[in-house]
Amino acid sequence: MRADLTQYGVEEARTPADVDRVLAPGHGTVLMVVNSVCGCAAGRARPAVGMALQHPVRPSKTATVFAGGDEAAVAHLRDILVEYPPSSPFMALFQDGKPVYVLHRSDIERRDPQQIAGLLTDAFDQFCV
Repeated sequence: MRADLTQYGVEEARTPADVDRVLAPGHGTVLMVVNSVCGCAAGRARPAVGMALQHPVRPSKTATVFAGGDEAAVAHLRDILVEYPPSSPFMALFQDGKPVYVLHRSDIERRDPQQIAGLLTDAFDQFCV
């Protein structure tokens, strides 16, 4: 399940310090993915990330935390995203350490991977220029 994302060059952020390092201001635009073992992560979210990262405009960095595995890292990310209800899977696009676009589980579970990838690439076109 981890390799489903790392094969696309997605970096694992397994500790709170990793999350802070990845999201530090000055690192450009970062897509952070909360991965999980659920079916919508496997069948929708992870394939969508792979498709979206083929787009010519993409974030400077893409990273992931794994719900149920990287518990401290996930909790730290959720503290950063306190204004958004926690969910997994979940995706957030950050600019200079601040969230500018999010996809909640409810946005993911009702779409197929191509539609989710389309939402991501639209956000990439808007925020990664």
